Amino acid sequence: MTATWLVQRSADPRLPVRIAIEQDGRVLFAVRAKAAWPGAGTQVFCLRERDFDPAESLEEVERVPVAHLARLGRKLSVTLDRAQRKRCEFLILEKPRKDGGTYEQVFFRTEIAVRAHKSSKYAELSTRHGDDMQVVIDSMERYAWAFPGASVRKRKLPVGDYALIHDERPHAIVERKTLANLLGDFSELKGLHQQLAELSAWPHAALVIEAQYADFGNPAKIGQWPAAHLLRVLGELPALFPNVQCVFAGNRKLANVWVQRWFAALHAANHQPRLPQVAETVARYDAGDNGGGLDVRIRLAALHELPDGFPVKLLRKQIPEAKPERIKRIIDQLRSEGRLRAKGRGPGTRWWRAQS
Repeated sequence: MTATWLVQRSADPRLPVRIAIEQDGRVLFAVRAKAAWPGAGTQVFCLRERDFDPAESLEEVERVPVAHLARLGRKLSVTLDRAQRKRCEFLILEKPRKDGGTYEQVFFRTEIAVRAHKSSKYAELSTRHGDDMQVVIDSMERYAWAFPGASVRKRKLPVGDYALIHDERPHAIVERKTLANLLGDFSELKGLHQQLAELSAWPHAALVIEAQYADFGNPAKIGQWPAAHLLRVLGELPALFPNVQCVFAGNRKLANVWVQRWFAALHAANHQPRLPQVAETVARYDAGDNGGGLDVRIRLAALHELPDGFPVKLLRKQIPEAKPERIKRIIDQLRSEGRLRAKGRGPGTRWWRAQS
């Protein structure tokens, strides 16, 4: 079931707005705020709702489907399923008290405010303190990459050539390939597929290639291999193994740099403070499959689910959460695409599917 962004107005003069994210009858996250949506370049101070009194008098202001909910460090990132004012986040901070302990601060920020903030040019994860990063290199790797500052050991890995270790277990695995290595694997493609299938079982996995993508279409570098076949196979790999990143690093040096930075970022993410307020919200959220959002649902209903010659009111009844102007926009799009045609005028208009 799709989560819902619910905005309500209360009688509290200090924090008159209640913003809640609900799903399947459960409140995932709720705050009391000064405004329903921050103005350009501003952020709104909030208090996280501890207890909710169902008898409280609240006036509903808006109700919008949630397209995506995720944790970004100390932030709860929210994407709403609408065309404008769709991206926002709640930054949650824990501040020390003078007498000991901590207190919480919550700030509601929009995408425009985040982009305008002076910190928007900085990386999200600080990788300056990576001295305790542990890397294992497979014992069969003859000319290994370098990982300055990290603790590096060699041993037999279950799969791959390099591993980032977290809590004594591989957390990220990298399979390194040169151009010649990968061309050799293409002659035994099913074996490569088995290798990548095993690789994809790990939390983070990457196939890092010491070559450019263009090299696989260059007759001077691929010899007798048909370029069309190689490019087709390369296109299939991410489709067959979506959990394995496929990186064309260009050369050995850049491949080493990419993996070093990737390991450092994952290491930093593992050691970043995980606020329970954010982690618990995301853990309770069932992302499911939103099917492409509300616009796609309207299109599918109009083109495939409703009887031919349907009135718009029938479409509104089938998707009650869609506002009339949104339904009109999608219907107009389908008419301009030649997918729907209208008969009649005004409220009596009926919509028919164009014959293919």
